[in-house]
Amino acid sequence: MLSRVADTIYWLARYMERTQTMLQVIRIQYIASQDEPHYWGWQPLLYTYGDLSEKEVAKRAPHTPQVLYHLLFDRDNAASVYRNIVQGRENARAVQDHITKEVWQSLNDYYHLIRNDALAHQTLGEDPVSGMDNLLQQSILYVGTVENTMPRDEGYIFLRLGKFLERALQTVDLLRLNQHLFEEASSASSHELRYLLYSLLGYELYVKTYQGDFEAGNVLELVLYSLDFPHSLLYSLGQLLSYCERLKDKSRPESYEQLRFLIGKARTTVAYSSLRAQKTEGLENFLTQVRSELLAITSALSTSYFS
Repeated sequence: MLSRVADTIYWLARYMERTQTMLQVIRIQYIASQDEPHYWGWQPLLYTYGDLSEKEVAKRAPHTPQVLYHLLFDRDNAASVYRNIVQGRENARAVQDHITKEVWQSLNDYYHLIRNDALAHQTLGEDPVSGMDNLLQQSILYVGTVENTMPRDEGYIFLRLGKFLERALQTVDLLRLNQHLFEEASSASSHELRYLLYSLLGYELYVKTYQGDFEAGNVLELVLYSLDFPHSLLYSLGQLLSYCERLKDKSRPESYEQLRFLIGKARTTVAYSSLRAQKTEGLENFLTQVRSELLAITSALSTSYFS
């Protein structure tokens, strides 16, 4: 496969995984803003998914419709859901010979949905949750279409590498965004921990696994280490390693060995860390290290496979 094709497919997967995570996080934060009398505010998400100055963030944060517009539909915000979907579709257009027509159609439908004025009107005014649910349903349709129609060839491997690398980065960033919940002296309520789990689609698994009160240490343990939780760091890194190994016969030996080493290093950092339940000190340094190692993987892919 040509390096530019592999690069385009890889970034297609990253854009679409990022879109799905953003939609879920924004949806849950909107629900929290309506349900919680002491809601903590939109500022963290505006800094994470926006490109506004501190003054602009302070001006927009109190106005939920303006926040939703900037995060979801703003064509001038390079990190908005709209821009991610457009970039994903453009990448798909460039590699139509390497994806199925069903995958292209699902992305094209997604593009026309995000551009629909009626959807924007619904999301920004009448019923924001239903509007975001419509977008999430299209995202799930895309995921199912990839799984059921794409041949398990080299293109599929790069789709999966992009997907799980982006998922790992998003999980790290969400933990960093909610780091205050895991500090030893934190007074965070169980509500905030629930919202974090909802954002990562882990609420039901947590309830089934721990069958008790919401404790910060248990939430951290699930999100970092559970191999049954598809959004945990350890699961995502395990998937990265598995798909990397499928590149062995399709790569130069030195490129493959470097990539496999870096993924294995990141997985080892997580698997053998000591941040178990009730031992959350050092979380900031740990997340910074893992994020740095994930970015090293992206650099290795870019240098060895896409340059």
